[in-house]
Parts: sequence; C-alpha cells; structure tokens
Amino acid sequence: MTTERTRNLLVLNGPNLNLLGTREPAVYGTDTLDDVEAAAVGAAESHGWTADCIQSNHEGDLIDAIHGAPGLADAIIINPAAYSHTSVAIRDALSGVGLPVVEVHLSNIHKREEFRHHSFVSAVAEVVICGAGIAGYRMAVDYIAAKLDAAAGSATR
Repeated sequence: MTTERTRNLLVLNGPNLNLLGTREPAVYGTDTLDDVEAAAVGAAESHGWTADCIQSNHEGDLIDAIHGAPGLADAIIINPAAYSHTSVAIRDALSGVGLPVVEVHLSNIHKREEFRHHSFVSAVAEVVICGAGIAGYRMAVDYIAAKLDAAAGSATR
C-alpha cells in the first residue's frame, strides 16, 4: 500500500518581522509574527497541507532553510523583508532549489521609500503579493495549493 506524502510549505520571514505588532504599526499593522504564522498554517491546513514557519534576522539562516527545502517542502512562501532589496544570495538560493516561490510583503513596498521599490526576490517568484497585510500569506497559500493541486490533477489524467 502506498501512502501519499502530505504536501508541505516552507514559510520564511526575514529580519525584524519578529517585531511585528510593535514595530511601526501604522505601516505593518498590529498583527504579530505568531498571528502571521497561524494564518499561514491555518490556510495550509484548510487545503490538507502542513506548513513549517521560520523567522530569522540572519541571511545565512534563511539561505540554509531554502537549501534544505527540496524533499521537505513543495513550495516556499517568503517575506524577505529588508533582504528583498539587498540580497542577491537569497535570490540565488531560491532560484537554485527549483521550488515554486511566492513573495509576500505586509505593506505595499511600491508606496514606500524609493529604495524599497526593487526586490531581487521578485525576479524568481511566481507571484508577488504586497500590501494585503496578513491576508497576503493566506493568498499565497491558496495560490500555491491551487497551482500544485491542478498540476497533480492533470498529471493523473
């Protein structure tokens, strides 16, 4: 008897997102990182999936998590935060693992300071969701689930 592995998402949150709820609530809202992770996990569970959430203020930790994702995760949802605008290394890691990527930002980076308008990660993400707050994580999960479920359905036909 073959048992199918439950699909899993890797949800990565970059620097300073551990301060959500207290850091610039006018920009980022009052939801905490725990709220963000609960939203992502809940959305994944609604599709029969699981989600592993990691937050780090250290670029190398995020890259190591990305490198470890193949075989453990079916897709990556990432809010690279300030690393969006500076990290070619995170962009290259995401590109190198070959998993679907959705980039999420709580705020609309295009309505903020000029230096935030460019994201290195966007070039390797299938979808970029910004400005939707915590709902952006649920949208990201729904997108990935629909995409991979549709691909699995067409593969069985």
